[in-house]
Amino acid sequence: MTWGRAGLAGLLLLVLAANAGAVPREEAEAAEIVARMTAAYEMVAGYQTATETSEYRDDRIVATRRFRYSFHKPDRLRIDMETPHPGMRIVFPDEKGQALVRFGGWMGFMKLRLAPDNSLFATRAGQRLDQSDFGLLIRNIGRSIGEERRGVLTVSEKDGRVQLEVVATDHFLPDEVTRYRFVIDTALWLPVAVTESTPEGRLKRTVRFRDLTIVPAFPEDFFRIDEEETADGQSPG
Repeated sequence: MTWGRAGLAGLLLLVLAANAGAVPREEAEAAEIVARMTAAYEMVAGYQTATETSEYRDDRIVATRRFRYSFHKPDRLRIDMETPHPGMRIVFPDEKGQALVRFGGWMGFMKLRLAPDNSLFATRAGQRLDQSDFGLLIRNIGRSIGEERRGVLTVSEKDGRVQLEVVATDHFLPDEVTRYRFVIDTALWLPVAVTESTPEGRLKRTVRFRDLTIVPAFPEDFFRIDEEETADGQSPG
């Protein structure tokens, strides 16, 4: 597995410990991957990604969402929908901790304020609007390879990406067990894809993060869609 110079010493110590019988090799590698993601994310103030989620039932896609997702620490997010609601924009949180929704097209005059667990935002995976940032995903990955693991852990690498596959307690449905495949870009050390399946391997959901861009700062009004708006959802600058 190719790691580059940064972090190699830490990985070597983990592997030596694994060889001594203290930690299985793949657990050591997975722990190092999560540590590198955590460190990389700590350096990020904000990011944008073109996100696509697909939900499956009986091995067939039953729902797909495509949107541009923008996030600024600690908790500001904006979603610009492409499908199934073209032109819809969502920002969270407002001053009352709710999500402001502005519709697109001929319904552009309509605005709603909704709780982040509203069914409009719901997924079959049980994920809320305010549970969608990379920080939470990385913490969930750490739990999946650690205390919530329920099966064999595998680590692999291909084309500049590492892949973790593990059966673990579901991130958002604690009474379920899910087989996860996490794909991480080793250039940025951030996630680029998640696949969720049943323990037997039947697809439940896929999430892909494309065109990931690190954004040091957003325009001041980027997370405001209630009044006049100058930002269009594309990467600032």
